[in-house]
Amino acid sequence: MKSLNKLQIMETKELTNIYSALYQDNKNQLLSPSQGFIGQLREDAIQLFLKNGFPGKKDENYKYTYLEPFFSNGYKKYLSPKSITFNTNHIFQCDVPSLDTHVVILLNGFYFDKVNPIRKLPNNIMVGSLSEAILRYPEIVSKHLGKYSRGTDSFVAINTALATDGVFFYVPKGSVLDKPIQIINVLLSDEELMVQHRNLFVIEENSEAKVVVCDHTLSPHKFLTNSVTEIHVGDNANFDYFRVQNEHNDSTQVSHTFINQKSASSVQSSVITLHGGLVRNNLHVKLDGEGCENRAYGLFVTDSHQHVDNFVFVEHAKPNCNSSQLYKGILDDKSTGAFTGRILVDRDAQKTKAYQKNSSILLTDEVKMNSKPQLEIYADDVKCGHGGTVGQLDEEAMFYLRTRGIGEREAKLMLMYAFANEILGEIKIEPLKDRMNELIDKRLRGELSRCNNCAMNCG
Repeated sequence: MKSLNKLQIMETKELTNIYSALYQDNKNQLLSPSQGFIGQLREDAIQLFLKNGFPGKKDENYKYTYLEPFFSNGYKKYLSPKSITFNTNHIFQCDVPSLDTHVVILLNGFYFDKVNPIRKLPNNIMVGSLSEAILRYPEIVSKHLGKYSRGTDSFVAINTALATDGVFFYVPKGSVLDKPIQIINVLLSDEELMVQHRNLFVIEENSEAKVVVCDHTLSPHKFLTNSVTEIHVGDNANFDYFRVQNEHNDSTQVSHTFINQKSASSVQSSVITLHGGLVRNNLHVKLDGEGCENRAYGLFVTDSHQHVDNFVFVEHAKPNCNSSQLYKGILDDKSTGAFTGRILVDRDAQKTKAYQKNSSILLTDEVKMNSKPQLEIYADDVKCGHGGTVGQLDEEAMFYLRTRGIGEREAKLMLMYAFANEILGEIKIEPLKDRMNELIDKRLRGELSRCNNCAMNCG
């Protein structure tokens, strides 16, 4: 056993050295004068990563998803965009909802529109390349970038040290976005690829915006994505954030979303995972002003050997804030899932109302679901609770439907759809809600083995 542990330590150290060498070999680019204040962020991040290494199997935050082996694969890693012939019409042959939106494309983690890297929208709203925003608007970016993702997570540290582009979205105070931003993350390569992008959304006080994110693979190669999104929502602002994940079974996605809310702000975030080999979603929310409201929803459907792990941490830092979490999963074949939900109520966060619920349906005896709700409360005038269920379809409900002449397969589908509809019903954008209802129905029927109506054979 001792020799095995030594071997594991050696392998971990060797892997850490690979990423350290990647950073050192590209220092001139990563720390160039054009990067400005980013240099110190990168230096601090790589030192943090070297100190902590990758989370081990005993790390409580990654207890159910051991990611180190995926980061040891020989993926190609690019700090500048590789020239790729890409027809943007292809993405609309897949499951990108037909919405009236401002469309933004990231190709392998890099902002695709080089002709217009920063788009000016009505009401002085801007969306574009983060690397370009660092050059043009350092006063905005430096105020927020890296401020909300601070911590000891090594995967976030790798991203901070090495990510060179992503989406910058800025809504100035008192502005309302006329229609949602739709960010389409496209993975397309002729080689196995690691993708890292960094997004920054700044929603200033008394403003309102919606963002829809769609994740897609358009080639059959293996992909590893390690992304970080930081979101600042100012006083009295409203923000809606929706993400649909639909990648093939040879993809591994690790996403980190950090939301910082100020007084009387309201945020709703939703993530629906339709497909993906391994998916780990980290959501960190800090209610950093009085009177905030945060609602977090999640739904995943898995089969084969897929694995989806949702980790949610909500910190109530100020009084009179409300938060709720509702995450659901439907697991089939030999798939696995996990949910960890932690609510932290600080000493000064009196009058807090917080609740979390996690429920899963297991369709076979070979699936496995882990659920770990946590409450950590230091204030004495609060209302907090959690609940959850893990089990099979309701036999009584099945019996009732069968006695009404409904066949067994259709009865099961009706119950699964009703189970999922509690999440789908919370989608605020009606065309998006209709599309998600259609896709979930197809997924439950086994008719969505890959992107719907897709011309690509991604597997």
